[in-house]
Amino acid sequence: MAQNVNFDLNHPLMEAGLESPADEDGVHDSFNQLIAEQSQNEGLSEAFELQHLQRELDEEGRDNVAYLPSPRHEFRESRPQRRDMWEGDERQTDPLIGERWSSATLKILSSMPSRTIGRNRGAIISQYYNRTMQLRRRRQSRPSIRDFDRSGRPSIRGYGMEMDSPDAEVNKKRKRLVNNLQNLSAGDRVRMLREMPLSVAEKGDLRRLALQKERRSLAGSQISCCSQLKYYIIIGMRHSWYSWLSFVHSLQLWQEALKRVSGRFGTGVLSYFLFLQTLLFFNLFLFLVTGAFMVLPQAVHPPVLPAERRSFSGLELLTGAGYFSESVMYYGYYCNYTLHKSCGDDDGGQDVFVSNGTSLNCVPKGLSYNMPIAYFFTIGAAFFITCIILVYSMSKSFGRSFRIDKSHSILAMKVFCHWDFKVIKKNSVKLMSENICIQLKELLAEVNHKRVQNTVCQKLWRLTVHGLAWTICIGSTIACVLGIYYFSEYMHEQTFRNISQEPLLNEASLLALPVMVSLINLLLPSVFNLAAWMEDYESPSVRTYVAIGRNLMLKVSVLGVLCFHWLGRVASKPSGLKCWESFVGQELYRFLLMDFIFTLLDTLFGEFLWRLFSNKVLKTRRKPVFDIAKNVLDLIYGQTLAWLGVLFTPLLPAVQILKLLLLFYIKKGSVMMNCQAPRKPYRVSQMTTIFITLLCFPSFLGASVSVTYTMWSITPSSSCGPFQGLKTMFQAGKRLMEELEKHNPNLSLLAKAHSYLVENPFFLFVGAGIFLVVIYFHSQVVDGQRKIISLLQEQIENEGEDKKFLITRLQSIHEQKRTPAQRLTSQDSAC
Repeated sequence: MAQNVNFDLNHPLMEAGLESPADEDGVHDSFNQLIAEQSQNEGLSEAFELQHLQRELDEEGRDNVAYLPSPRHEFRESRPQRRDMWEGDERQTDPLIGERWSSATLKILSSMPSRTIGRNRGAIISQYYNRTMQLRRRRQSRPSIRDFDRSGRPSIRGYGMEMDSPDAEVNKKRKRLVNNLQNLSAGDRVRMLREMPLSVAEKGDLRRLALQKERRSLAGSQISCCSQLKYYIIIGMRHSWYSWLSFVHSLQLWQEALKRVSGRFGTGVLSYFLFLQTLLFFNLFLFLVTGAFMVLPQAVHPPVLPAERRSFSGLELLTGAGYFSESVMYYGYYCNYTLHKSCGDDDGGQDVFVSNGTSLNCVPKGLSYNMPIAYFFTIGAAFFITCIILVYSMSKSFGRSFRIDKSHSILAMKVFCHWDFKVIKKNSVKLMSENICIQLKELLAEVNHKRVQNTVCQKLWRLTVHGLAWTICIGSTIACVLGIYYFSEYMHEQTFRNISQEPLLNEASLLALPVMVSLINLLLPSVFNLAAWMEDYESPSVRTYVAIGRNLMLKVSVLGVLCFHWLGRVASKPSGLKCWESFVGQELYRFLLMDFIFTLLDTLFGEFLWRLFSNKVLKTRRKPVFDIAKNVLDLIYGQTLAWLGVLFTPLLPAVQILKLLLLFYIKKGSVMMNCQAPRKPYRVSQMTTIFITLLCFPSFLGASVSVTYTMWSITPSSSCGPFQGLKTMFQAGKRLMEELEKHNPNLSLLAKAHSYLVENPFFLFVGAGIFLVVIYFHSQVVDGQRKIISLLQEQIENEGEDKKFLITRLQSIHEQKRTPAQRLTSQDSAC
């Protein structure tokens, strides 16, 4: 009777073990290397085997289908009725399924590597017994196991047509293998067990037996005191190292909170909190650098403050002016001389200071700490190191997120290989389960996503809607930017031409511009969301990216107008201002604080009160969805303000750190209590890369250009700050080089290097160009790897089709060589 060959893994025959041997689950990945070596070393034997099978095809007289030898042969023969029932129900979806194969064809199929691997456990144990014997004979020099020649492996392909060895012989070989494993070193034993094509349980048994025998031998032998002490020291050091690694891992900031967010809301919301964590580390680095080289030296040697210093009223927490104006927080407090142990040691008294805190005639003896030089090079070094870290983070993120990973392959990996069996705590197990569940939903949504084919009219309608939405977004952005431009000009004139008699009222009026800008940043994204609702995007990820683009357009436009206001109006025409740098620093402090306050208001009214209104009034359980685009662009906007203000307010990174810490806990609590997961799960594999890119180019690049322009082109205040009396801040470094060259002519090379590398802006553009070229080449390499992997995957699919074609062709040739009488006989037997 003819037997059909089924290639469907979900078929009941495969589950019953008809096509797959009993221990097929013991197949190990190292057999890929074994198959490759067999294909190289056994080409002659395979050719002989194919010639022998071809002679069998010519001599075959009847169509008697052979079956694959397996330990379950008796089981299959004892249940013919169930097998016939399964054959009647199988689906003919593949051209290879449902064909009547000859015995020679099935013999070839049974000798394929995919069907012989893992069939004879006794042969595998015998093979690795021989390998361990060879390894033991070479123990004198103790080479690495990777140095051994692997071409001498005995082939297991020939064992696929035989039955398993008797139990006694297998057990005997097993004991020999255990003895040989016992005599190997720990590293060689682990590598040998990994390469064995056995099941995990079989490997565990072999390892357990080898360890048991080793312990018995160690217990029977006498170990010297020195050896015992050495072993105890090694074990103690290992335990200490692992404990240290566990402690360092436990110090990761917000680890459990991030797992909770990821488990409930997916990778999209998680990317926001990871980005917030990244910004926190950037500000912490900036605060440490400025605090160590600028704030701390000036705080240790403070200048003499005026007697009529303002008292603290509480309004300074909002405006940043008043009492804070004469502190280390702002630029005007820092002196323009070299700090010494005592600036007035020569005359026994202290120098005279003006109200803004600068020295008039302090010329100490000896060089100890030059504050202008420290101020200049600290800001420059901080921005340079931040640029390197950003470029490295962006390059690394490109490599992680733009790699080739099809959703089908990732889905299989998540299902079978993602669980961490070291997790034993109940809470941790629950968090991991939720996390994997959300990731599987995202992957399934990506796999099942299908693009809808629209007609020409539908495409024209969608283009019209998109055009109208973008017109609304661009028009509203332009209107808001123009409003900010004219309002800032009005406030500049009113503040410094008609100064109010009440200082508190004058300081309170300074909050008008920050409140207006923050209100626009709060309300205009709602207009963008309304436009996105009109467009009705099918993919949630596309909708998120479009929202990020529109919010980025708003933030960049607002920051551009504000930079023009500060560096174009206030710095060029500081009418009524004694220290325009301190005023700009106060403005940046107010903008940063107002942005935080309006973010809290948005969290309160947009999430908390909306949830209460939906539950109490509308009687629905519908909750708002966390707006990733708006919240991320708010973070980038605040970080840009911090980078812009570090020149004028050295302690502004500390304010940003406090803001980010509070924002994390407030947002995390609001998300967990007031928000719901997206209705359509989606995977955002490239979201973090986009955030880092936006932080680098529009944000950091814009802040760097503004700070560089201020230091190289704008004249500093003449009565405050470390650069008073200079045409530009940049001349401080130039004067230092001239003094060093004057006192020590051997340093003329350093002065020339400074003039060519620092004074010449060409090298600055060259450095920026090098960074851009590195990023471009890295992205091109990743893109090339993506294309190569796609071609390799296509080649694997084509090779599978080639195998099906060859098997079908072999069967057709066999059918052509048979006589009509033989075909009629085979058909009668099949019926």
